[in-house]
Amino acid sequence: MGTAEPRHDGPAKVTGSAPYAFEHPAADPAYGHLVTSAVARGRITALHTDAARALPGVLAVLSHLAAPALADTSDAEFAVLQSDEVAFRGQIVALVVAEDAETAREAARLVGVEYEESTARTVLDPESDALYCPESVNGGHRSDTRDAAVEGLLSAADHLLDATYRTPMQHQAAMEPHTTTALWQENRGHPSLTLYDSTQNPHGVRRTLATVLGLPADAIRCVAHYVGGGFGSKGLPHANVVAAALAARAVPGRTVRLPLTRQQTFTLGGHRTPTVQRVRLGADEGGRIRAISHEAWEHTSRIKEFAEQTAAISRMMYTAEHRTTAHRLLPLDVPVPTWMRAPGEAPGSYALEVAVDELAELVGVDPIELRVRNEPPHDPETGKPWSSRRLVDCLREGAEWFGWDPHHAPRLRREGRWRVGHGVAAATYPGLYIPGTKAEIERLGDGRYAVRTGAVDLGTGAWTVLAQIAADALDCPLDRIALELGDTRLPRASVAGGSTGTACWGSAIVGAARAFRAEHGSDPRTGARTLAGPEEHPEREQYAIHSFGAHFVEVRIDADTGEVRVPRMRSVFSAGRIINPVTARSQFVGAMIMGVSAALHEENAVGHGGALATHDLAGYHVASHADVGDLRARWLEETDPAYTPIGARGIGEIGIVGAAAAVANATYDATGLRIRQLPLTPDHFLP
Repeated sequence: MGTAEPRHDGPAKVTGSAPYAFEHPAADPAYGHLVTSAVARGRITALHTDAARALPGVLAVLSHLAAPALADTSDAEFAVLQSDEVAFRGQIVALVVAEDAETAREAARLVGVEYEESTARTVLDPESDALYCPESVNGGHRSDTRDAAVEGLLSAADHLLDATYRTPMQHQAAMEPHTTTALWQENRGHPSLTLYDSTQNPHGVRRTLATVLGLPADAIRCVAHYVGGGFGSKGLPHANVVAAALAARAVPGRTVRLPLTRQQTFTLGGHRTPTVQRVRLGADEGGRIRAISHEAWEHTSRIKEFAEQTAAISRMMYTAEHRTTAHRLLPLDVPVPTWMRAPGEAPGSYALEVAVDELAELVGVDPIELRVRNEPPHDPETGKPWSSRRLVDCLREGAEWFGWDPHHAPRLRREGRWRVGHGVAAATYPGLYIPGTKAEIERLGDGRYAVRTGAVDLGTGAWTVLAQIAADALDCPLDRIALELGDTRLPRASVAGGSTGTACWGSAIVGAARAFRAEHGSDPRTGARTLAGPEEHPEREQYAIHSFGAHFVEVRIDADTGEVRVPRMRSVFSAGRIINPVTARSQFVGAMIMGVSAALHEENAVGHGGALATHDLAGYHVASHADVGDLRARWLEETDPAYTPIGARGIGEIGIVGAAAAVANATYDATGLRIRQLPLTPDHFLP
């Protein structure tokens, strides 16, 4: 561990030999294509399928009039083709299976659907009387934390910052669309289902499908050897996986490939909810924050609740004797939101970190100094000691590396036609841990060790770092490790999400290796095998465990066109032990780019008719090569044994947290214009 090992999956990916969900070999596969609703709310009054059925090569046309009944429809997202009701524009209303993809797509186009349309509500309104407080928010956090003293302290504060911030609907836009290759087989009345799925959570897919279809879990196999990105959207199964199972059931014994089109991923693959956030910070004359209030308004789908923990970051980030946080949801006729990289922390940090920058100007101190003055000695939310909190070190090292010039007001610098500004923001992400992962170790005949767990590498480097962890745990050369991942036939593993993968899966591998050595000794026989999970680690419950970081950004804004560029970014992170510098740097920088992309480009909206403003990568712009300047990441040398035996905290998400705020703060430094909404498009900065 700790060595810069090249990615083990790299050669297979760049040569095209790594099979993704659509590409798994199958004899004589059929192809599915979805028909999706053209209204946002209503019911289907008529379905015309004769033309589609008459097309040569069509094998089946499924709809609510001709689809198997599902065993469990309590989760409305998975109640595919079970009723005539339409809950959002883009919902699955029919499904075609054909001999080839082109025929399936043409047949889907020939399906005619008539609707009785109802009035849809699609716009997030923080004044709506339909807002409600969810029982809890993502991650099991309390929805609200109330302190009766906050209002009085805010009104009496020497410095009061009271501002409202907005973030838009955003999409994960992974390179590989959500895709499933499915095979339904019947053996003497006992069905079995095999799924090759683009998922971050094969065991979660199996659990969900077993419930929805009424099958025993062991009758379902889900395989995900290679995944072309997910950013949270593939952490939970969606309706398309149920549709694939129904398509395969319509042609038993025949493999069916069902990919979503790029347009369909925008409605069926989940999204990050838009937010309206009011942040109030009350500080004394010296800038010490005495009271915090952070309220968030978000939308959710009318058919399924997803509550993002947007304001939770303000419960622990800075010291304050009193704090209030609240979340309110507005159910709308929109697609179902889901996880997107750093759900909660990413939009929440944008509001909090811009608010801290604004407070620094009110107090008249440099924004780094204000953050240092408000460092909490222990976790303000739980009262627990930090396992490690080196945010100040990140700020200090980052400032020196970047060449930070202390200031507390916009400097309005100009170089030719470019307005130049610098900005800073802090980052944090919790050290989450999901129990239940197990690993199996077997001594192979050629002297190698098979290391097996059902974990998924969605592009993060798990194929490499888990092999490194296993080699250290078994005290053998790295080339003696034969790693097997991404299959429910392997021991259960937790989701590849929440920056938990390396910690949870690596701990299970270490635990299994120790159990293997205890059972079989240092010279095990061929075929020796041990299945085990991580060892008990009570220290984890005794500490508040978070990673921290600091972003420093330079922006240049064209004085004539308002175009914003980020030519330079430096970020420093405290994330425990770094297992592999190659894959770690990729994760940090990739998340930083995603943060810059959110700051400058990414935005979608649902119109009153329920249609997305954009549903492709031509209209929904994500950062491309031309948008990415000199972005660099480094980390502090440390280990965090309180979190896991390997001492590594998660790194996949912290890089996006605070990144958009740093860009926004830099645009203020350059222009004196405080824009409190994302993205920071050129129209905000036109002369």
